[in-house]
Amino acid sequence: MEEKRISLFQAYRFLLLLAVVIVFGGYEGQAAEAPKSIKIGASIPVTGMFASSGHNVKIGYEIAVDFINKAGGVYVKEFGKKLPLELILLDDESDPVKTVSKMETLYESNKVTSYLGTFGSPLHAAAVAVAEKNKTPYLGIGFSLYAIHTMGYKYLFSPFSKNPYSIKTLFEMLATLPAKERPTKIAIFRLGDDSGIEQAELIHKLVPAEYKEYKIVMDAQYAPGTKDYSSLILKAKGAGADSFWSAPIMPDGIAMIRQFKELDWNPKFIYATRASTNDAWIKALSTDGDYAICESPYHWSYPYPGNKQFVDEHVKKDGVLPDTVAGAAYVCVQVLADAIARAGTLGRDKIRDAIAATNMITIMGRIRFNSDGTANMYNPDGKINAIGAMSQWINGKQLLIWPPDLATAPFAYPAKPWKER
Repeated sequence: MEEKRISLFQAYRFLLLLAVVIVFGGYEGQAAEAPKSIKIGASIPVTGMFASSGHNVKIGYEIAVDFINKAGGVYVKEFGKKLPLELILLDDESDPVKTVSKMETLYESNKVTSYLGTFGSPLHAAAVAVAEKNKTPYLGIGFSLYAIHTMGYKYLFSPFSKNPYSIKTLFEMLATLPAKERPTKIAIFRLGDDSGIEQAELIHKLVPAEYKEYKIVMDAQYAPGTKDYSSLILKAKGAGADSFWSAPIMPDGIAMIRQFKELDWNPKFIYATRASTNDAWIKALSTDGDYAICESPYHWSYPYPGNKQFVDEHVKKDGVLPDTVAGAAYVCVQVLADAIARAGTLGRDKIRDAIAATNMITIMGRIRFNSDGTANMYNPDGKINAIGAMSQWINGKQLLIWPPDLATAPFAYPAKPWKER
C-alpha cells in the first residue's frame, strides 16, 4: 500500500513538472516566444542644417529594410524563424541635444535592439555616448571624426572613412601628379566643429613630417552658418594659395564656392568634403561645383552583389543616383542583419560581438572592423578597398577617382578658372 502511494505521488509529481515545462516553454527544442519584429532605430536630421544628407540616410535605411523584409526578414535561431525588421526613425533637427533625447526614447520607449547612425560628427558624438551608456550596438555613417574611436567605446562601429585615412589618401592622390604641377600652397578653411578642427590639425601634422614640399599659407577658422567668407578668401588669394581644404556643411560650402567665383580665387585643388557629398551640391552650383572632391566609401558604380538593385530602387524612389551617404546607410543595415542572423538572438551584447566579427561582402565591397570600431581599409589581399575611396564632380556627375582599380574617371586636375567653365 505504501509503495502504491509513493508510485502515485511520483506520477503526480512527474505530470506537474511536465505541465510547468510545457506552459513555460522550457523543454528542450522548444523555441522561445518570438516578438513580432526586430526593432532597430536611428535619430537622424530630417530638418536643420544637415537635412539634405539626413534625407539620403533615411532613404538608404528604408530601401535596405524593405529589401530584407520582402525576402522574409532575418532568421533568428533563438525563435526558430525569420522576423521582419521594424525601422524607427526620429528627427533630431540637426541638434546634438535633441539627438541625446531621441536616442534615449528609442531605447526606453521603443526598445530597439540596435541603433543605426545619424549624419554629421557633432550628432554622432552625442549619439554614440548614449549608445555606449545603454550598451546597445551602434552602426554609424556619414562622419569623418576619428577622435570618437579613441575613447574606448565598445558598441561603436562605422563603415565610413575617417579623417586620418582621408587626409593621407589626398596626399597620395596628389603624389601621382608631376612634382612641378602639385598644388603645394594650402589654404585651410577650418570649420569650428570637432571634425573640422581634427582635419586641420592632421594637415598641420602631416605636412612637415611627411609632405615637406607643401606649405600651409593660410588657416582660418569659421563658424557653421557663416554668410560672408570674403576676408578668408582674400587672405588665401593674397597668400598665393592654390589649394582649398575644408569640411563645410552644405549651405556653407555652396556659399564659399559662389564667393570664390565672385572674388576670382581659382584654387587648382578643391577638397570640400561633407558639403559636396550629394546631388544638392551640383543642383545649386551647376558647373561651378565641378572639381570638388569628397570621401566616397560607397559609389553607385560599384560592381558588388546587390548594388545595381539598390541603385535602381533609389532612382525609382528619389529620382537621383544614390550618394555615398545613402549607400553607406544601406550597408549599415546589411551588416546589422547579418550580425543578428549570426548571433542567433536579439541580445544586444551578442549582436555587438557578431558585428565586431563581421567579414562580409556588401554593396560597397568587403566590410571588416578594426578593434576601435573603424572599418578596415584593406582587403585580405592587401589592396585598398572602398573605405579609402574618393569621388569628384566632373561635368555635373560625381565620379569615382580613387583608388585606381575602382576609379570610373581620372583625377581631374587642375580645376579650370571660373571664366573657362
